[in-house]
Amino acid sequence: MVIDKDFLYPRSRYYGDFTPENLLFNANIQEFAQRVSLICGLETGGKISPEEAYDQIRVLWKDLKKSKKNLGIGKEGNS
Repeated sequence: MVIDKDFLYPRSRYYGDFTPENLLFNANIQEFAQRVSLICGLETGGKISPEEAYDQIRVLWKDLKKSKKNLGIGKEGNS
C-alpha cells in the first residue's frame, strides 16, 4: 500500500514576498505546525503525557527559531 504524503502533510501555497529564504522558512513553519498538531493529538488521546508534549513542542520551537536566525529572516535590509 502506498501512502500519499501530500494527504498526510499538506502544503499551502506561499503568497508572501518571494525570496528563497522566505520560501524555505514558510515550509519550516508549515512543518512546525503539522508536527505540533500531531503532538497535540497524541497528548489529547492519552498516548503521551502533557510534559512530554510540552518538551517536544519546545524542541520544535527552538529548531524553528534557529532556522529563522540561520536564514536571516527579520534582519534589517531583508524583507
